[in-house]
Amino acid sequence: MAISNSISVALPAIIDLDTLDTIRDRLIDAIGLGAVVVDASAVERVSTNALFLLVSAAETAQVQQTGFAIQNVSAAMSVAIERLGLNARFSGMIEQ
Repeated sequence: MAISNSISVALPAIIDLDTLDTIRDRLIDAIGLGAVVVDASAVERVSTNALFLLVSAAETAQVQQTGFAIQNVSAAMSVAIERLGLNARFSGMIEQ
């Protein structure tokens, strides 16, 4: 189910330690404004820390009682989530 009136945050192709601060800041700003939809279609490589950042952002959105969803998850991101055993943590966030 799509989140109406949401702020869109597009993830870059490479999400590593060099990009985490920027993504974190964008997510904090977006969650402060309301519901967030993260577009993960461009992700080619993602670090473990980046996945935990997304889990943390979803938990923050839940505490603030606003929506948080991830759409268009790339194959690379799906594989990373699966390999790290994070399917259960992401299952409520990912929209097909």
